[in-house]
Amino acid sequence: MIIHHLEETNSILNKFISEIRDVTIQKDSLRFRRNIERIGEVLGYELSKNLSYSSSNIETPLGTKNIQLPNSNIVLCSILRAGLPLHQGLLNYFDDAENAFISAYRHPQNNDATFKIVVEYFASPSIEGKTLLLADPMLATGQSLVAVYQGMKKHGTPKEIHVVCVIGSTAGIEFIKNHFPKNTHLWIAAIDDKLNDKGYIVPGLGDAGDLAFGAKL
Repeated sequence: MIIHHLEETNSILNKFISEIRDVTIQKDSLRFRRNIERIGEVLGYELSKNLSYSSSNIETPLGTKNIQLPNSNIVLCSILRAGLPLHQGLLNYFDDAENAFISAYRHPQNNDATFKIVVEYFASPSIEGKTLLLADPMLATGQSLVAVYQGMKKHGTPKEIHVVCVIGSTAGIEFIKNHFPKNTHLWIAAIDDKLNDKGYIVPGLGDAGDLAFGAKL
């Protein structure tokens, strides 16, 4: 897996990350969603540098200009519900992408800290020979991403895979390395070292879905 850790280079991205982590600022759900969206835009911009391009002539009112334009056939897939603001940020830049959505959630086992990932809703076009962008804001244990990837295989084999995350754990990254193709790209804004005993990222930011859309039962 090829890892692109954007926080290693200082940029305006630091501000957006700090605000989604901040316990006071993140209480504003509108600002939280918008910051996740802006992080998605930054990740999308960096990702775009690795896509394939071809030459095209553009007619202007005063002449012709040759320019390199992306020609990747993109399918953008997000994990509901937390992935929606990140999806929108990526879609702002890849506005001609096809879209896929999948639900994946943790189902507790035996009333303890263990859980399994349940995948229920799935709507996707064919991904055969296409560029798959798989977006999930929080890469904690990595089990959700792997479950989603396994579920998507019935829709074809993509030409290339780009996993897009906001915050991830080192353990989660190591886990998905063993389940995705070696040439998969991981685009991630920030990496934290720890998971707690419930499998949540520390210091992380809390529950991204709840912060964006409100607490669930």
